[in-house]
Amino acid sequence: MKAILLSNENGFSAQVSEVDEAQLPAGDVTVQVAYSTLNFKDGLAITNKSPVVRTWPMVAGIDGAGTVIASSHPAWKAGDAFVHNGWGVGETHWGCLAEKARLKGDWLVKLPAAFTPRQAMAIGTAGYTAMLCVLALEDHGVTPLSGEILVTGATGGVGSVAVALLSKLGYTVVAATGKASEEAYLKALGAASIIDRATLSAAGKPFQKERWAGVVDAVGSHTLANALAQTKYGGVVAACGLAQGMDLPTTVMPFILRGVTLAGVDSVMAPLALRQRAWDRLARDLDPALLESMIDEVGMDQAIAKAQQLMAGQVRGRVVVKI
Repeated sequence: MKAILLSNENGFSAQVSEVDEAQLPAGDVTVQVAYSTLNFKDGLAITNKSPVVRTWPMVAGIDGAGTVIASSHPAWKAGDAFVHNGWGVGETHWGCLAEKARLKGDWLVKLPAAFTPRQAMAIGTAGYTAMLCVLALEDHGVTPLSGEILVTGATGGVGSVAVALLSKLGYTVVAATGKASEEAYLKALGAASIIDRATLSAAGKPFQKERWAGVVDAVGSHTLANALAQTKYGGVVAACGLAQGMDLPTTVMPFILRGVTLAGVDSVMAPLALRQRAWDRLARDLDPALLESMIDEVGMDQAIAKAQQLMAGQVRGRVVVKI
């Protein structure tokens, strides 16, 4: 079978290789992958920018969608359509940028009838994470009447889906981006206005003028610190990424003087019930036409070069990889 194989033997390499199916890892469900995707973490792994991969050699791809070929798991049978996100796949367990994968049935979600495998991978971990962020805002009481919602890294995968979801749900979305040329794209997704990410990305005061009722942040570092410092009394910041950095140079001021909540959002190990809730909501609340406008589709042979572009900030929206 063809797969994107990462190796650190005699130095790091990433290439499309022929892999013996007998090498597939242990698991109770074997699947035919129709589509995969490139998330930020996939980009880190394929370009070796960060120690994402923990076991070598590794087949890349934390996400996959397609059809079950064989199963000894009671919830899955041959012919079932599935979606997979996270669970250390592409890090410690061979992933889905391959024609076939062997996974654990407990990791899989039934493909919602509203989506094709291609659409599910256009959503991918990035879009599913965006939905988890929206759920975090809702669960903490943020409503469309609460005020403006800031989305950072807005042209990225998480940001693009978050803008589309929040706007459809009636929120007033302010999109932060360093790509002024993408204003039309973001407004087409539903952003009410655009701000330059430079206004958030440098060191700022620990306590600033209140503006945001809620924030979806995939950037971290000074951007997240400034977002917290600008969040209104009782507001909620959903943090899910570290595109700028993993540091958080802030103070306790927003938390103890404005009652701000910093809600951490993890997609990798989220329990099945939460995953199913997120995918059910995506099926209801994500406009398929807007999803289509985010898609950049490539073949497996182009995926490595596209991962390099992703890490260089040259990709907008979601990269779908046709297997």
